This record gives sequence, structure tokens and C-alpha cells, in this order.
Amino acid sequence: MHSMNIDLHIHSSYSDGAFTPSELVALAEKHDVRVIAIADHDSVAGVGEAVVAGAAADIEVLPAVELSVQFEEWQDVHLLGYGIDCCDEQFLQSLDGFRRRRDGRNDEILDRVNDLLTAEGRINLDRERVRSFARDSIGRPHIARALLERGYAGSVEDAFRRYLAPCNVPKMYWPMDEAIAQIHCIGGVAVLAHPTSITKDTSILASVIAALHLTGLDGVEVYNNMGWPLEIEFLRRTAEDRGLLVTAGSDFHGIEEGLEIGRGREGMRFDSALLAPLYERIRQIRR
Repeated sequence: MHSMNIDLHIHSSYSDGAFTPSELVALAEKHDVRVIAIADHDSVAGVGEAVVAGAAADIEVLPAVELSVQFEEWQDVHLLGYGIDCCDEQFLQSLDGFRRRRDGRNDEILDRVNDLLTAEGRINLDRERVRSFARDSIGRPHIARALLERGYAGSVEDAFRRYLAPCNVPKMYWPMDEAIAQIHCIGGVAVLAHPTSITKDTSILASVIAALHLTGLDGVEVYNNMGWPLEIEFLRRTAEDRGLLVTAGSDFHGIEEGLEIGRGREGMRFDSALLAPLYERIRQIRR
């Protein structure tokens, strides 16, 4: 396989991204990214659209999902599933249950934000306007966009700090062992997303990755936008020592200042040399 740019962690407007799957394919083409994965939160609704748009643009779209998971005392651990069967009925039913709970949670967050705006003497956000930013269910970034549009916040970070963080409602999570087993059951590979979001303490993180490996974890998202160079090198060595796959993704949502499809920390490009081991592992699981 000749060298080309990839990005295996992109979000669309079907979860909490700003762009439609077709728009993301166009952005990938613009930035010379030839292989992408639309990895929406607890949703595969945008994968089909992305695959069709990708075929027209000669861009490969790897079916993917990002599950919100709990592992021991850590909540909101993110687990990526690559090469999954997006048409599996049991999996779709599970995702639909999470979507319904997520809809209720996000509606409650919006109500809390509007209560805070009322206390500040400001006009409330219109629910339909917030929904217009999303293709499926609304997420906190869509509420942030509405706050920006009204001039109530100066940036996405400011919107989260002043409104969304104080008005947060706890999520519901997949148990880690169930999430990994489910991804394997539908032919996919389970990869830990941006591991330093769990902890920056490398000794603790090493033990977490070791425990997850024993649970069935296939890989680690080594190259990402949350880890600094020394942390990325730690993740690379840890994955290598344990025989885990190495993946790379920007975690692009389209609302982060300075973040670009196909690039990680300090402008790092993601190389297609990472694909062959990933594809081989997917083939092994499917067999």
C-alpha cells in the first residue's frame, strides 16, 4: 500500500459534529485524506451516507462507532469499534436505547441552560434552532453553537465553561466488557480512544491498558490530539510491548479552533502504514 493520509476518528452531525458525512468526505478530499472513519458517539446513522460520498470521491470510509463506556471507577471512557457490521439488528437496537436516553439527557441539559439564561435576564435558546445544527439527536456542541450564535459565549470552550459544564447531566455508559464483546460480535476491532483522557498518570494508564487487553481490547489510539509527544511515545511503546494495534485520529468535530481533519498534535499527519495490521485484525475477527 502506497503512503497516504488517513484519519480514523471523525464525528458528523449525526452525533455531536458540525458537518454532515458528505461534507466531511469533501473536507477529507480537500485536505488530501484518503481513508477516514466516521466514528459517531453511540451512532452509526451517518456511515451509509459517508460510504456513498466516499465512493464518489475515491475516499475509503471505514465503518466505525465510538461507544461511551465505564471501566471500573472510570466513567466516559471512549471505545472505538472499527470494521463493524452497521446493519446488525441487535446492535442497532442497543444503540437506539442509548439514543433515547441521550435525547432525554440533552433535552434536560438544554432546559438547565435556559434556566441559567433566564436567571441572567437573557432570551432562552430555541429548541428547534438547536436541533437544526444536528442530523440525529442534539448534543452539547450543538447547544454550544446556539450559544455562540446568540453571542452568549465567545468560543466553544467559553460556552462549555459558562453554561454546559454547570448544567451537565450524567450520562449512561456501556460496561467495558460488554462493549468490547459487542464490537467483536459484529465483526469489529475494539480500540481505546485518546487514552490520556482517562488519566495523565502513565503508571496508572499502563495498568488500565493491561487490564483492558486481558478483557479483549485490540488496540490503542496512539496518535491523537489529546496526547503530547512524550505521552504519545509512551502509548506507542505500551501498544508495541503488549502486541496491541496502533491507530490514529484527529477526533474532529468541526468546532475546535485550529483542529484539522487528518492531523494530530502539532500538525502531525497520520500515515496509512497503520492500516494493514488493522485490516488484518478485522479479517481475523470475522473469520
